[in-house]
Amino acid sequence: MNPVYLDCNATTPLEPEVRDVLFRYLTDEFGNEGSRTHEYGARAKQAVQRARYQIAGVVGATRDEVIFTSGATESNNIAILGLAEAGLDSGRTHVITSAIEHKAVLEPFEALERRGFEVTRLGSDGSGRVDPAELAAALRPETLLVSVMQVNNETGVRQPLAEIATVLKDHFAYFHTDAAQGFGKDLETLRNPRIDLISVSGHKLFAPKGIGALILRRRGYARPPLKPLMQGGGQERGLRPGTLPVALIAALGTASEVAVRDHGKRVAQCRKIREQALAAFAPLSPQIAGDPDQVVAHVLNLAFSDLDSEALMVALKDLIAISNGSACTSSSYTPSHVLRAMGMSEDEANCHVRLSWCHLTPEVDWAAVAERIQSLR
Repeated sequence: MNPVYLDCNATTPLEPEVRDVLFRYLTDEFGNEGSRTHEYGARAKQAVQRARYQIAGVVGATRDEVIFTSGATESNNIAILGLAEAGLDSGRTHVITSAIEHKAVLEPFEALERRGFEVTRLGSDGSGRVDPAELAAALRPETLLVSVMQVNNETGVRQPLAEIATVLKDHFAYFHTDAAQGFGKDLETLRNPRIDLISVSGHKLFAPKGIGALILRRRGYARPPLKPLMQGGGQERGLRPGTLPVALIAALGTASEVAVRDHGKRVAQCRKIREQALAAFAPLSPQIAGDPDQVVAHVLNLAFSDLDSEALMVALKDLIAISNGSACTSSSYTPSHVLRAMGMSEDEANCHVRLSWCHLTPEVDWAAVAERIQSLR
């Protein structure tokens, strides 16, 4: 038998309803959304517009504020690097992010730095959260952008977006959040109208890989002054050219709608799994990363005394499939930059593993998992 998959923060399985929609638009309704001379194109356009509405509904935006991308990495790059020209033209060349962001945010900020921007990186502590007071102290009149993620991909810790929005209430700076891990799972946070830019990833929300969105809220009638990173075609208001992948878009739209509809049931199921895991692990006295009151229900980042994470993953590989950090850096054996930013030593960080599940996760034999871990000590 296959091990139980417990790496949903890396990618999620397809929701059955989403799979049905995906196959329908891959096989039967295969028209090009840009084809305006026949019914196939018209139906494809209707599917795309419906998906915009479904995605916008998750965060209380309007459908014309949704731009489709290949995923949150591209959305992050457009949101961050797309503001560079506006910043250089206006002299607003100070930007702020946090040290616990995904590489898809950290590396675009490094690119801004090479272009002459000054970057402030907010720290964290053992709670795994950034401090809004540190942000307030870092703000300047020339601050162009603040980018803080919604939910950390390694620890599952929610970041204080509401408090950050309050800090930014009377400031010009654009507020971006990488919502790859929280969109459709932690609903209320993203409905704050002060959040200007929201990056979305389909494959973290039970939709296919290769599709995402960038939500650009207007301020009054003005959109964030983003410039495209690619040229050609004029699709997506000229911001992201290329033929729209209708099947992927329809699937993401369905996944978004179902996420809102089934939110309560999903959270309850994930909490149940978390309680079972913690009960089984309690005799082993695990060290849990992050503030437990701020961790989403489907993530557990923990260590068992001095057991190395690589050895632990190998020992458990026939029972559960887990990770020790971001899938995007899994080829690297360097300690997690997130856990190091939280104050852990290199040795401590190297002992932590991440378990992440979902409402589709089958039963886990937690007793067997705990027994295997105990045998390694």
